[in-house]
Amino acid sequence: MAVEAGADALGFVFYQKSPRYLVPERAVGIIAGIPPFVQVVGLFVNAELDFVNQTADSCRLDIVQLHGDESPSYCELVRRRVMKAFRVRGMESLVPMGKYSVSAYLLDAYSPDSYGGTGACFDWDCAIAAKAHGPIILAGGLDPDNVASAVAKVAPYGVDVSSGVESSPGRKDPEKVRRFIREAKKSVERRT
Repeated sequence: MAVEAGADALGFVFYQKSPRYLVPERAVGIIAGIPPFVQVVGLFVNAELDFVNQTADSCRLDIVQLHGDESPSYCELVRRRVMKAFRVRGMESLVPMGKYSVSAYLLDAYSPDSYGGTGACFDWDCAIAAKAHGPIILAGGLDPDNVASAVAKVAPYGVDVSSGVESSPGRKDPEKVRRFIREAKKSVERRT
């Protein structure tokens, strides 16, 4: 459904504490049916490096999204392109980004209780400033109603959504997904 709606990438959550958790063995079958040119992203939070690399291999992940407290040296040992997530409270949250040499930086809203998927927004001026470090994937509180504004203001490399297109935790709403993708891409078309 997401691919048919125009998604450029699909994320698979390999973090057991998430309501979106998927066992790697189940992901293998789903990923096998994804057409070419759609990127496959695996999300991990403070996982053992061997688990990350083995899952990336068995699932044929294109990108590993690290959403925990992983160090720069940990990121360098991942055998895929890495998208490192940073939970943003304010401009001070961007300082550690300079220590990481990764393919992209995902910015999400800070929560003391969760590593993401909270549905909360953060100050998008921080995302604009973070672009100095490299490609930014904007996340945190995005939904079909605000994604066009976010893309217009920040001009990120990409956007990431989960809870903003769900009918309940872990359950995607097809109409919200379609509308989110339509609004995100419409905003990009207006910029070009």
